Amino acid sequence: MKLIPIGVSDYKKLIEGGYYYVDKTLLIEEVLKSGEVVLVTRPRRFGKTLNLSMLRYFFEKSDQNNEHLFNTTAIWDYQEYREWHAQYPVIFLSFRNIKTSNWQGCYEQFAFTIYEEFNRHRYLLEASLEPEEKEIFQIILRRKASPTELANSLQFLAKLLERHFQKKVIVLIDEYDVPIQTAYLHGFYPEAIEFLKSLLTAILKDSTILEKGVITGILTLAKAGIFTDLNNLDVFNLTHQPMADTFGFSEEEVHQLLDYYGIQKSEELIKAWYDGYTFGTMPGIFNPWSVLKCVKAKGALDMYWVNTSDNILVKKLIARASIDIKSDLEMVIYDKAVEQPINESITFPDLDHRSELVWSLLLFTGYLTYRSCEFTEGKKMCSLIIPNQEIRYLYIQMLSNIFQESVLGGQVENLLKSITLGDTDMFSRLLQSFVLNSMSAYDLPSNEPEKSYHLFVLGLLVALSDSYEVKSNRESGLGRYDIMLIPKKEHNPAVIMEFKIVRPGETLESAARKALDQIHEKQYAQELSAKGIASIIEYGIAFEGKSIYIKSNQLEHSK
Repeated sequence: MKLIPIGVSDYKKLIEGGYYYVDKTLLIEEVLKSGEVVLVTRPRRFGKTLNLSMLRYFFEKSDQNNEHLFNTTAIWDYQEYREWHAQYPVIFLSFRNIKTSNWQGCYEQFAFTIYEEFNRHRYLLEASLEPEEKEIFQIILRRKASPTELANSLQFLAKLLERHFQKKVIVLIDEYDVPIQTAYLHGFYPEAIEFLKSLLTAILKDSTILEKGVITGILTLAKAGIFTDLNNLDVFNLTHQPMADTFGFSEEEVHQLLDYYGIQKSEELIKAWYDGYTFGTMPGIFNPWSVLKCVKAKGALDMYWVNTSDNILVKKLIARASIDIKSDLEMVIYDKAVEQPINESITFPDLDHRSELVWSLLLFTGYLTYRSCEFTEGKKMCSLIIPNQEIRYLYIQMLSNIFQESVLGGQVENLLKSITLGDTDMFSRLLQSFVLNSMSAYDLPSNEPEKSYHLFVLGLLVALSDSYEVKSNRESGLGRYDIMLIPKKEHNPAVIMEFKIVRPGETLESAARKALDQIHEKQYAQELSAKGIASIIEYGIAFEGKSIYIKSNQLEHSK
């Protein structure tokens, strides 16, 4: 039985090592049909590095015969593409591990990555190089190059390769935006942008020695200045149809994989957990990393993909998002689509003052997907949804952590316990303390203040997701309740919450009573009764500014 290729990103090692391979070699056809320079963006761990490695072994002219790596793959069925095999010198760099907290460390990692590629082509030192060329080559190998020499190093290497092989050069750059995101988070963004722009523009812009350039990343950072000078760039992000099936696994590919390893009985659960992405017009794309990890675990479900990153940028943006964005995000978590404009070119500094860009970031990083996208009135409008259960649980954990980190005294557990035990006094006291210490004035818009309190409490309640199904704004009885907790274990009580803001002529107590009465009048408990739940705790929660009053009622029904 073939090995499971988790973490294997070298194509030759994968094929020769007897690993299971989901054939993506028709990416070669897509690349050859595209422009001179291609930028392909996909979420992390969707096969970008492996695919670029595959391109390298297909195109690269070398002393080794690599035909055996492809003669049983889909691309080998096409004679016109076989003629491209092993015909070109290749420059291949991956920036996926350039993650440091300062510019000096980042620059040194750039220098080391470039050194490794020069070292791979060390044979050029034995060729007919001019003395000054050998000197520059050796300076780069010693990692003593100046910033200018390093910025022009790829162009320099390409010229030497083109002269040596009498063939134009193919340039492959993997995960180009990883150091840029790191630079944004750690405060050296301008330096990283300027260096990367110089490095890539020198080799990719209007070059007479370039046959093809392929770049991968997560985001399109054209407006950041990196690609603004490139008039030969084709961009294929995950909303575009070209290359839609060349990253990630299709449903048929997953079916074949599970069948090979004998895990068919879990197929529907695996689909619910790891399926759901749409690329181009192709729905049903699975997260390949999670599927392979699941197969290795013999079908055991877990949060495999989301645990491969600290999600720091996403968490940061959600934590500081406006109340409207948090409200829409709540809808998405509970299986409702939201219509949002998508900006296909993001600059990280724009994220600091354009909060609506969070939707574009969540889409392109894989934390959301789309049902449909339409270009209308100069905007690309997408219907955004959460792709699967793995991502849904990530949001629940993330929101829970955000709210728990924002409150004082480590009392979240006590507050949650008071809610499910019907301890109204403790619930009221702790919630009042949390609101006073954690809700900022800008979280209380005058037009819809209930929405702020609703989301604040909902964020606390997601910590109960292991033992309760947390529902919000759903229909039951004769109306729509604010929040309902449905127990996953029969002996636990259910909870219904209704929020009211004190209106003119009301008191906190009367508003709380009004909220409690609405639960009865609208028959919100009907959904729970239909499930045979006997114990129900009802809360009417009134707010005036940052003052709170809670009234409660407990119902016990015989089964």
